[in-house]
Amino acid sequence: MKNIIRLFIFLIAFSSMGQSAQKINGKSIEPVSKIKKPSQNFAFQKGEWLKFKMSYSNFLNAGFSTMEVRETTNNQKEAFHILGKGKSTGIVSLFFNVKDDYQTYMYKESLLPYRFIRKIDEGGYTKDEEILFNHEKKEAIVKNHKRNTVDKHPIGEDIQDLLSSLYFLRNQNLTNLKAGDEIELKMFLDKESTNFKLHFLGKEVVKTKFGKVNALKFRPMVQAGRVFKEQESLTIWISDDENKIPLLIKASLAVGSLRADLDQFKGLAHPFNIIF
Repeated sequence: MKNIIRLFIFLIAFSSMGQSAQKINGKSIEPVSKIKKPSQNFAFQKGEWLKFKMSYSNFLNAGFSTMEVRETTNNQKEAFHILGKGKSTGIVSLFFNVKDDYQTYMYKESLLPYRFIRKIDEGGYTKDEEILFNHEKKEAIVKNHKRNTVDKHPIGEDIQDLLSSLYFLRNQNLTNLKAGDEIELKMFLDKESTNFKLHFLGKEVVKTKFGKVNALKFRPMVQAGRVFKEQESLTIWISDDENKIPLLIKASLAVGSLRADLDQFKGLAHPFNIIF
């Protein structure tokens, strides 16, 4: 169950299109708008709040995850402060309590992160880590507050962290995607840069608790083995509108299955188009 809860929280933060090397079939993604335009042109805004309900094998309530957008400044530059939190509930929390806190700080001008925080407590397994990004020097400073260590690691251009990646890619123009296209993604996590591929499967209408919603369907390539059944066991749907919010995530595991459903939302930057 430990891996299941951690995976849920990871999926909400990462999956909806989780990383940054903004390429489709080797070509750069065209941004929805230049970041220098007013904030209302972003796919998200200050005050956006999303809540996801997580369940195991379609019947066991495993927990909830939330994501919130705030604003801040750093070095006299405007920035977003994104908070992602996850918590186990119900029966799961009785024998395996989880409380996770992920935060990222990213400049509005570039949507690149300059600080990432990861504080987790998963059944007694804890981690307190902070990453400071220096994109000019192409360097990431990893501070392990639990062990009181500091490490430096090289990074590539335009690299994202686990949480900033979602918000970076939400602000890209995906209208020209065709079924079969691949998006190349990269991210800095656990002291190393990681590359991913995300397959676009096409458009679908998804049933949510709010009604039917037009969605874009993706399938990231994941590592088969102890957690997933096979390499293509994970499927993600995001709203096919200007918000590009995660609607539904499904995964087939080696034992059972899991899903995350959008449960509540507020403060969206654009209309949420529900089909009645």
